[in-house]
Amino acid sequence: MTDTLSQRIQALLDSDAAATLADIHRGIEKESLRINEQGTLARTPHPRELGSALTHPYITTDYSEALLEFITPPTTCLRRPIEFLEQLHRYTYRHIDDELLWVNSMPCMIGEDRDVPVAEYGSSNVGRMKHVYRIGLGHRYGRKMQTIAGIHYNFSFPEEFWRINRELEGDDRPLQEHISQRYFDLTRNFQRYSWLLVYLFGASPALCASFLAGREHHLLERFDHSLYTPNATSLRMSDLGYQNNAQSSLAISYNNLREYVDTLTHAIKTPEPAYEKLGVRDANGDYRQLNANILQIENEYYSSIRPKRTINKGERPTLALQRRGVEYIEIRALDLNPFEPVGINQQDMRFLDLFATYCLLRESPRLERCDLNASKENLRRVVYQGRDTSVQLDNWGKAVSLREWGLEKLDQMAPIAELFDRCHGGGDYARALEVQREKIRTPDATPSGRILDTLESHDQGFFQFAMNQALAHRDHFLGENLDPAVDRELRRAAETSLAEQTECEARSEMPFDQYLDAYFRG
Repeated sequence: MTDTLSQRIQALLDSDAAATLADIHRGIEKESLRINEQGTLARTPHPRELGSALTHPYITTDYSEALLEFITPPTTCLRRPIEFLEQLHRYTYRHIDDELLWVNSMPCMIGEDRDVPVAEYGSSNVGRMKHVYRIGLGHRYGRKMQTIAGIHYNFSFPEEFWRINRELEGDDRPLQEHISQRYFDLTRNFQRYSWLLVYLFGASPALCASFLAGREHHLLERFDHSLYTPNATSLRMSDLGYQNNAQSSLAISYNNLREYVDTLTHAIKTPEPAYEKLGVRDANGDYRQLNANILQIENEYYSSIRPKRTINKGERPTLALQRRGVEYIEIRALDLNPFEPVGINQQDMRFLDLFATYCLLRESPRLERCDLNASKENLRRVVYQGRDTSVQLDNWGKAVSLREWGLEKLDQMAPIAELFDRCHGGGDYARALEVQREKIRTPDATPSGRILDTLESHDQGFFQFAMNQALAHRDHFLGENLDPAVDRELRRAAETSLAEQTECEARSEMPFDQYLDAYFRG
């Protein structure tokens, strides 16, 4: 397999493909809870000054009404996503009064499930569907789970790269078929090696005890009502979030586009007895969920990576993929880093570029059920025990320590870093790789290690640590000037989005149940 990797890297160096890496597109989606000054969940509606959560291109909500989501447009400029996130945060802080943005993936203090407000999107059919979907998630998983936040990294290679890659691979299929298959090759390797990202970027080794109140768990209690395990990396990626027997038994195939669409569609159309018992509507006729199937819609399937295609209005994601193929990938395994104002930094992005490209260039056999199970077990061990780098992982049936395997992966990425540095100039990618090496050599240098070290050295709980970081980040954003041009752009975007929602709601529409029927028929 290493030979295939070396050959592919050399082929890129010998061709014009290396230069096309400068045109990789990247975008970030970053979630943050709105909280009040006491550190509990904000119960206020989505601020009108931020526009319509239904139609705004950059600021919306995800699951809970209090869970803001910031979206950066795709760009080839390495600096632009972070800079735009900075501006979005500065603008937002000027329009949320005395509220704060929570800086951790695991939530603030929460009381009962009913205390978590479900996101509202207005009275149009599309807005109602988004709301009912979230109501369904609340019934299926509990509303507290809807307050978990993360960062999604959207990544795509340029079309010219794919043209050259198809020629180098000797693939005579149409270009889009080649692109889709190669993205699925990437996603399979991502499944195999995502444990490495969870170790390097995991930043949720502890959580507030209120999140698991009344639930069984095996975490330890310490640090003033905090739950943790000593070597945990990312409790967000553990089984503490999406507890669901129906979904855990799913085996969505990443072997090719057809199998992926078929297995996901099967889950969307297959009834689940527990959800049938719950009922689609209550005694008053109000919707409790969109349907009683294993998945209400595609997005309910939780995965650390998704192959994506921009959808048309009213189009299901699987149909978009089926009709037009894979356009980009969405990496979903990243916690918010509470030490970074926007939860991620430029160095992290460069490593994600390297990691995604490594997953593409390395040989990628089919993922069978046993391979998926091994990947899930590797992830579980890293989630709970990862900072003990002697923990044993399963590498194709061979036991290997996280330290040994992780350093091996990073060594294999070194030529790819050289490739990117040659393309962009300088040595930033090589330096980003070296930072990750240091995290494996020194587990306390990981975000999860730094968090637990702070709790230990300051003798404080998770909640107090997170509040301190939230206050510091608020001061950072309010202390920096908001670019007047960006301010005008975001004000216009807010006004335009509100007008679009109003126009949408004023149109004559079919009854909601007919709308759902039409949507699921495709």
